[in-house]
Amino acid sequence: MKKNKLFDAEYKFMDIVWELEPINSTQLVKVCLEKLAWNKSTTYTVLRKLAQREIVKNENTFVVALVKREDMQKYECNELVEKSFNGSLPAFITAFLNDKTLSLKDAEEIKKMIEEATR
Repeated sequence: MKKNKLFDAEYKFMDIVWELEPINSTQLVKVCLEKLAWNKSTTYTVLRKLAQREIVKNENTFVVALVKREDMQKYECNELVEKSFNGSLPAFITAFLNDKTLSLKDAEEIKKMIEEATR
């Protein structure tokens, strides 16, 4: 999935696509101008590059994502844990929780996720 790595600007663009898809490319230009302050050529350049990488499809003037938000989030999380924590999920969680206090609700939800993941 390396070809699907998104840079920050691409991720912001994809947030718009995921939120509004299917979206007409003309409308996408307007939304990108409003939310990202991008001009038309920037929007179409990013759209073309993401289409070449098969992350989006622009067909009959409508743009849709070919990669789900959840799949991209999973990829990004795995990359972060691998790159920054040598693949150690406990090291990531330790760093993430450093100086934070979890609410009881969040702690229970996390416990439930761990229990389900270890079955």
